[in-house]
Amino acid sequence: MEQKLQLRTVNVTRYMQALREGGSLPALAAADDGFKYVLKFRGAGQREKALIAELLGGEIARILGLKVPELVFANLDPAFGRSEGDEEIQDLLKGSQGLNLALHYLSGAINYDPVATKIDTFLASKIVWLDLLITNVDRTFRNTNMLMWNRELWLIDHGAAFLFQHGWTRWKENATKPFPIIANHVLLQQAEKLDQVNEEFSSLLSKEKIDAIVSLIPEEWLLAGRDGDNAAELRTVYADFLKLRMSYSDQFTKEANDARKSLI
Repeated sequence: MEQKLQLRTVNVTRYMQALREGGSLPALAAADDGFKYVLKFRGAGQREKALIAELLGGEIARILGLKVPELVFANLDPAFGRSEGDEEIQDLLKGSQGLNLALHYLSGAINYDPVATKIDTFLASKIVWLDLLITNVDRTFRNTNMLMWNRELWLIDHGAAFLFQHGWTRWKENATKPFPIIANHVLLQQAEKLDQVNEEFSSLLSKEKIDAIVSLIPEEWLLAGRDGDNAAELRTVYADFLKLRMSYSDQFTKEANDARKSLI
């Protein structure tokens, strides 16, 4: 039976400050539930496709038992940001009216430093395997996209995953072809237990769970990319990509193991 997943929806009440570490200008914002969030805008960078990648990558990581800040849908009122003095930010807010995505703000968290903090080889292997599955190009020494919070490692920023979105008709090819960028992964050298993780995760991430995660993608985000005019069909492509990619997990695990050996 298909599992039902659901994300909370909040209304953004206050734009607090831009977080200029990334090119997409995420922001720290307050919402009507009393919490602070890192707000990812549909009007930035790769637009809705980045939000889809963030949503899928984050919820897959959560299903696999990795720590990810809570993801919520975040409504941005049309009147929001009219008083913003920065023209670039004002344009971003105007272009992001409606449904956006936000991550719960981890107050006091610091960027993961791979030199200062070594993590468990099993955890490293889990994160490398996840990024192989979702074709995430952005977990490198330059951008680790991980935080240390309460002495635990948390994953953030999956907006650069799912490369097939940017060449939509080649999704099958992208699901099955090698992913050499994994050689740049910040945790690859520590990922000594990829075979064990592959066995565990291959049974954990069922087709039903994939369908449940993909069902979370809002219709308006799917149609905004203009890759088709049927949201259900577009949603099916994401599910089929992940299922096909899963069927090649032995191959991409071997690929990562081979890349890792070259680093030792």
